[in-house]
Amino acid sequence: MTEPFLAHEPLIRLAAFAFVLLAMTLWELVASRRPQRIHRAQRWPGNLSIVVLNTVVLRLVFPLAAVGAALVAAERGWGLFNHFAVPMWLAVVVSVVVLDMAIYFQHRLFHAVPWLWRLHRMHHADLEFDVTTGLRFHPLEILISMVIKLAVVTVLGAPALAVLIFEVLLNATSMFNHGNVRLPARIDRWLRLIVVTPDMHRVHHSIIRQETDSNFGFNLPWWDRVFRTYRDQPSAGHLGMTIGIEDFRDSRDLRLDRMLLQPFVSPQRDGQRQRP
Repeated sequence: MTEPFLAHEPLIRLAAFAFVLLAMTLWELVASRRPQRIHRAQRWPGNLSIVVLNTVVLRLVFPLAAVGAALVAAERGWGLFNHFAVPMWLAVVVSVVVLDMAIYFQHRLFHAVPWLWRLHRMHHADLEFDVTTGLRFHPLEILISMVIKLAVVTVLGAPALAVLIFEVLLNATSMFNHGNVRLPARIDRWLRLIVVTPDMHRVHHSIIRQETDSNFGFNLPWWDRVFRTYRDQPSAGHLGMTIGIEDFRDSRDLRLDRMLLQPFVSPQRDGQRQRP
């Protein structure tokens, strides 16, 4: 039962990634939400290159990744679900939900701690907001995120199936909720009760700090409501809001080399994100 996960996990994740990326790209071409001032040809090389780099770095540092950690925990009897007999379906559901909550708090942590923000701000420094923004994370942030994920998986004793489901969902919903796509307001209003929608998450990429520090969820939208970080709409509206942060407004900052160096650059206004 365990071997297929190790054998096919990379293929499953790659297939899901390619399908969602293609689907969201087509959707953006057919029904875009905002006009883009900076062309994809200027942004996408850096955003997609960082995905390849992050994948290589993760596989080198953590060869078995989170699914492998779940298998090891099961073999050695580590974690909550490996100590108590519960139905598999319940362990899977609870594990996916708890992992999602952990990512929510991790996200808040990366905004609250200055040196972690320096890593995370590369994600926010994209000057447009589309499907590739959801893939744009600094390698050091990805490594720290994986350490946190491994710890949660081990303590929880999450089943490998739950971890695989969570990893696929997290990657897919990150691309979905960063999409520059148009949804009817009524559908968006109902959909954001069960998943983070693009209009909900776009608020988080506002240049205004109070808006940047809201809507931290990636997959499930409940945590923002429960922990009072939910903001319904940007103050300037979705067409009028400014995407990004003040410190990196030069289009040259969209290059891969500049992206990788951003955490080590100290602009004069670093950390002073615009307040209303």
